Amino acid sequence: MGSHGDHALGLTVHSMPSPQQTLDGDGPRTAKGRWKMILVLLVCAAPVVASYFMYYVVRPDGRRNFGELIDPQRPLPDQPVVDLAGKTSNLRALKGQWLLVSVAGGACDDACTRHLYLQRQLRESLGKNKDRLDWVWLVSDDQPVQPKLREAITGVSLNGAAALRVPRQQLAAWLQPAPGRQLSEHLYLVDPMGNWMLRFPAGLDLPAAAKAKRDVERLLRASDSWDQPGRQP
Repeated sequence: MGSHGDHALGLTVHSMPSPQQTLDGDGPRTAKGRWKMILVLLVCAAPVVASYFMYYVVRPDGRRNFGELIDPQRPLPDQPVVDLAGKTSNLRALKGQWLLVSVAGGACDDACTRHLYLQRQLRESLGKNKDRLDWVWLVSDDQPVQPKLREAITGVSLNGAAALRVPRQQLAAWLQPAPGRQLSEHLYLVDPMGNWMLRFPAGLDLPAAAKAKRDVERLLRASDSWDQPGRQP
């Protein structure tokens, strides 16, 4: 016998969701998460994309770049390298700076020495922006480098220069010359993210180097918002 305050406990039976209902519920959540991830990546890449868009697409004065745009861009390979002192590292360690790259054998003929001179002069001519550009000589064979040239490269090693030995076969899998040309006939520009993105015409001389400098200056201005001087660790 129960008192007037006693009440029967009511039970409500809830059916379990079916596997299909569970999947249907997870689908929108998964898609939403993916869109959020894509949005974050787009926000992070926006300054870089915008700078290239401004340089290559928005050209109010109708100018044309002197160098040839590489599309799609080619990232630095995961390639072991050796400097002239025999120290090993990786080509990807060069990321974090704009790179002006030449390729030649260790004997370094007249064209090679001209390129090294133009690389150094172009960098120095950038003034306050020169610390945003390194110049690199990729030595494509095992031939010894002349002592005087070795001393010259070593002497400017603190000023954005590097000489690294990379087998020609590995270089050819990354860099490419224009049709009918050799790797050693061009200078190549690599952006701070490690992408080879510009190839300058073969046989640069001083007047042509001035045009190449204008390309570099425009890219430096376009990337001011995201590129900082000095290689980041």
